[in-house]
Amino acid sequence: MFKHILVPTDGSELSRATAQRAVAFAAEAGARITAFYAKPEYPIAYFGEGALIDPTTPEKFTEMAEQQASQFLDEVAGWCQAAGVACSTASATSDVPYEAIIKAAEDAGCDLIFMASHGRRGISGFLLGSETNKVLTHSKVPVLVYR
Repeated sequence: MFKHILVPTDGSELSRATAQRAVAFAAEAGARITAFYAKPEYPIAYFGEGALIDPTTPEKFTEMAEQQASQFLDEVAGWCQAAGVACSTASATSDVPYEAIIKAAEDAGCDLIFMASHGRRGISGFLLGSETNKVLTHSKVPVLVYR
């Protein structure tokens, strides 16, 4: 039924467990996976008329975000390889992760988004409008929520 699954990850324990289950699901279904990570944008805080920026340079921040993306995506790719599931990886810089997830699924031609019920923000984030809930309410691609 499903042939191409987008698996967004944020590196949280639940997200990692969800990715492992998605790999098993893909192996059973004969599907391939695109693992996805939404990298944060460089944070700038405004105070009064001036901007307070993080002491990390934008270049260093971008480098650290790339390293984190590689770490999380390589982990999923490793699980896919061990299970014999075809896998590609993708990332995008966005402070609106749910939009990046939906766009990644559409751009890759995925027919399912397989994601955790909540991530780094925990259960309170899920109850108060998590990225998962936003994906559920805005995506035209079917979403499977793993709890």
